[in-house]
Amino acid sequence: MARKNDAFYFDSFDRSAEYAGQAVALLSEVMHDYDPSRLQERMAQMHAIEQAADEVRHALVDELVTAFITPIDREDVALLSDYLDSVVDEIEGVLHRLYYDNVQEIRPDALDMLDKVVDEVEQMRGLVAEMRRFKRSKTLRERVFTINHVEQEADSLFVNALRDLHTTCSDPMAVFAWHEVYTQLEECADACEKVADVIDNVVMKNS
Repeated sequence: MARKNDAFYFDSFDRSAEYAGQAVALLSEVMHDYDPSRLQERMAQMHAIEQAADEVRHALVDELVTAFITPIDREDVALLSDYLDSVVDEIEGVLHRLYYDNVQEIRPDALDMLDKVVDEVEQMRGLVAEMRRFKRSKTLRERVFTINHVEQEADSLFVNALRDLHTTCSDPMAVFAWHEVYTQLEECADACEKVADVIDNVVMKNS
């Protein structure tokens, strides 16, 4: 089998990040203009994005099985690909929670958390785009720091949202449902930070 050039790996990372962007854009559209009657339709759209992202990861892992030389350590290629795919999975998980728990209205602080996730994913896409020139990029580590900062902001919103939920909501089913939704949004933010941390480690190892 002919060796894939370095562009194959970086193109794969870019495509994975692009699918994360599509997924979070769809989630934002759903939650900002919420219609619970359309959730099944929206879940089908999200699943199509998730499946496309999976195909990118599978193709990259298949290449790693036979690749002799890779542009960064094989373990880092596999880890970064896995974490990028996880971002899409976690975003899809928010829709699942809204559907499974029969959420009928969106709480405003959930939209605040979601907007942080949207910001993180956009920053992550820019960071991933810098990967192909990571040895000479002047903005890559700055993007890592930005993602870490946004994730910390999302953490604060998460804590405040849970506090407000448990102190103001008297419906135990609503508390259960929203605890799941908030936690899943927090997982989305964490997934983006994991991508940034892997890339940061790659830069440090190759400096």
